[in-house]
Amino acid sequence: MPELPPIRETIARHGLSASKALGQNFLLDEQLLDRIAALPGDLSGANVLEVGPGPGGLTRALLRAGANVTAIEMDERCLPALAELSDAFPGQLTVIQGDAMKLDHGEIMGGEPFHVLSNLPYNVGTALFVKWLGGADWPPMWQSLTLMFQREVAERIVSKEGGSAYGRLAVLAQWRSSAKLAMKVHRSAFTPPPKVMSAIVHVTPKEAPEGVSARTLERLTEAAFGQRRKMLRQSLKGVPGALDALAKVGIDETRRAETVSVAEFVALAKTLA
Repeated sequence: MPELPPIRETIARHGLSASKALGQNFLLDEQLLDRIAALPGDLSGANVLEVGPGPGGLTRALLRAGANVTAIEMDERCLPALAELSDAFPGQLTVIQGDAMKLDHGEIMGGEPFHVLSNLPYNVGTALFVKWLGGADWPPMWQSLTLMFQREVAERIVSKEGGSAYGRLAVLAQWRSSAKLAMKVHRSAFTPPPKVMSAIVHVTPKEAPEGVSARTLERLTEAAFGQRRKMLRQSLKGVPGALDALAKVGIDETRRAETVSVAEFVALAKTLA
């Protein structure tokens, strides 16, 4: 195992600072990073996709765990630090400069199954998460998602119906995958410390219900939670056939979206399909 300088030293040597515009916050605690890298289980020889590695804190933990890492980094300032890691772990690290939202991740990973581990940039984290959860093909190419979010967002992903945190993210995450809050991370672990606490969500795919269109479910949840304080008969009236589907499934149209379970949304989408 190569001897590496502390992450703080690497950041200072390359003159790096976290970019607010890119939603960056750097993690420096190597013990914490090793714990995060261990969350999916044994990664020895596994393919891992990391988005927004920055100076490579989590990257080095993944490499130490024996993973073959493909890292997508938009910030060219971080590339020299990542190149040092590539030299220290020959053949284990591939760095791609680009926008993760615009890239085909399955193609990047060579059509092979992969895990996703990332301290996601705050400004694109939710959009990337929805991208990984979407699509008609299931099971997906990814075997697990281990992702850092603002704690408020993480709680939305794992929440159940009836609470204020329950919404579109919960339904999209839970209808054909299992999501759990794996670890809370204090703001003091980051440089610079963000204004909010963070948490790590771990998601694994499960068997998808038959006869359900992912796109239909996305449209339903977008409409229902886009006007979450309104009754379903108002929020869903713009979705063709939705009001009839409510009656067929036996869901009272005077209910609000936050009271509708994941299973009920799935039943609605199945009826519409």
